[in-house]
Amino acid sequence: MFTGIVEEVGTVRSIQHLGSGWAQLEVEAKIVLEGSNVGDSIAIDGVCQTIKRLSPRSFFVDTLAESLKKTTLGSLRSGSRVNLERALRFDGRLDGHFVQGHVSGVARIQSIQREKDNVYVTLSLPPSLLRYCVPEGSIALDGISLTIASIQEPAITVNLIPVTLERTTWRYKREGDLVNVETDIIGRYVEKLLRGNRHGGQEKQVHPALKGLSWDSFRGWEGFPDSEAPETKTVEE
Repeated sequence: MFTGIVEEVGTVRSIQHLGSGWAQLEVEAKIVLEGSNVGDSIAIDGVCQTIKRLSPRSFFVDTLAESLKKTTLGSLRSGSRVNLERALRFDGRLDGHFVQGHVSGVARIQSIQREKDNVYVTLSLPPSLLRYCVPEGSIALDGISLTIASIQEPAITVNLIPVTLERTTWRYKREGDLVNVETDIIGRYVEKLLRGNRHGGQEKQVHPALKGLSWDSFRGWEGFPDSEAPETKTVEE
């Protein structure tokens, strides 16, 4: 589990492509090496990876073929800069939002507009990701916890403050670039509850507090989509 608060920007030193489509990445870093051990989880541009080996100036991870295919890790090259965050510890602070490091998909940057000290970035998302976005809701982009400023289907806009630009890879982004997206897990859990949990063809018994709830129950709420609702029925016993 992560928070979406990037600790530092690392640099990819080498990528060794191995059998079965997977690869070994070496990432140069400093801050995230402190207190890290082999077997620890670390987020690279929002993708949860496991530290395989450590050196005085870098760490190594084995990236599976699926991760290379479905995330931007597959386009990394030697010299690429990446956002890094160590896994959340129980005695640590939670400043962003809960981020699993399980990327939901990728989005493309449509436009980058600067207004004084702020930067507004608009990204196009596929419907499978857009359905979990709400105004002022949380979203992780390349591992960074951000707030959705507005939605103009099929796109969203986020506001980047100077600190975010200074401490993350966003200062290197250009229009047309792809970024990793992880939607808020709370929205996905809510949808699953509204769909009804099915197991072996039988609906499980639901909590009494959920009885009578359906997608229609939320229509009219600010930011809640009126279209593209999932096929669902009212939750009953």
